[in-house]
Amino acid sequence: EKFDIVKKWGINTYKCTKQLISERFGRGSRTVDLELETQIELLRETKRKYECVLQLARAFTNHFYSLVQTQHALGDAFADLSQKSPELQEEFGYNAETQKLLCKNGETLLGAVNFFVSSINTLVNKTMEDTLMTVKQYETARLEYDAYRTDLEELSMGPRDASTLCRLDAAQSQFQSHKDKYEKLRADVAIKLKFLEENKV
Repeated sequence: EKFDIVKKWGINTYKCTKQLISERFGRGSRTVDLELETQIELLRETKRKYECVLQLARAFTNHFYSLVQTQHALGDAFADLSQKSPELQEEFGYNAETQKLLCKNGETLLGAVNFFVSSINTLVNKTMEDTLMTVKQYETARLEYDAYRTDLEELSMGPRDASTLCRLDAAQSQFQSHKDKYEKLRADVAIKLKFLEENKV
């Protein structure tokens, strides 16, 4: 049983490698869905841009958090000085209240920025990544589909004897199996891309 699994894997790997090499050298035909591939490339580009926004938003959050902490410490220092300097109590008290108000508003803004960072992180590292994992499965299925299609075409063009007809039936069956897998994953990718597009807001 394990031998059969390894044998199937080896044959599949050989056919896919052969297909990939023939595509790279321009000798093999490749199944292309232009609309879907354009959408996939757009998703990859969009993900790169959102990753940049996420990195900048995280840096902003860290810097702004430090600023709010500094304002809090400054407000405490002014409050302490207003207690110890009766002649400047009013000025120090005013500065202390101003810093505390700035700190309070800063914490509100920090909460909003943290929510934004969390939302972008979910979009980039969960939603988009999930779609791109399906895209990778789709690309692998496309390569397998083309490899088994090429194999079937080569067998169909050869001589027709009893052993070839048996191999042709097996190749037709394998081709159909890979075609079904490819079409299912193509539909899955299209649905996920449509979902991302509809939920851009």
